[in-house]
Amino acid sequence: LKEIVNSYLLKDILALDSIRNSQKIYDLLRLLALQVGQQVSLSELGNAVGMSKNTVERYFDLLEKCFVIQRVQGFSRNMRKEIVKMSKWYFLDNGIRNTIIANHNPLALRNDTGALWENYLVMERMKYQSIKRMLVHNYFWRTYDQQELDWVEDRGGKLYGFEFKWNENKVPKVPSAWLAS
Repeated sequence: LKEIVNSYLLKDILALDSIRNSQKIYDLLRLLALQVGQQVSLSELGNAVGMSKNTVERYFDLLEKCFVIQRVQGFSRNMRKEIVKMSKWYFLDNGIRNTIIANHNPLALRNDTGALWENYLVMERMKYQSIKRMLVHNYFWRTYDQQELDWVEDRGGKLYGFEFKWNENKVPKVPSAWLAS
């Protein structure tokens, strides 16, 4: 995995777009890897690595086209109550993500198990949709008062919501705002 990250990510992809500073894009990916399953502010990431928001967007677009990361946008039926400005980003391969943050510890020793699980399930849903040739628009959903669904599938105008929990003792509940809208 380390060889894939070093040769594919830091050499081939960077050469595609004539990116000169591989360390900055690597730092950007490391920060993104630590925020899997969360809403990501491109401006904050840019500030943290000394890049403009536009440069971060350009790098993420390139990484998405090269099948390293995947963007999921927010879903909204009521712009006043629901958050749609920021996106969530996922890695197509958890192994690549783990290599970027240098953490291959067993799940019992990790503090990011929930994020790994969500990333895994998101990618499995996308594979399933592809295999079944489903026409689907994928989103996440969150309100300003912290009600959320990790995954929303819009299939022909019919909505399906998913909440991904690693902890079997946490029983997911359908958010009241989701039912009400």
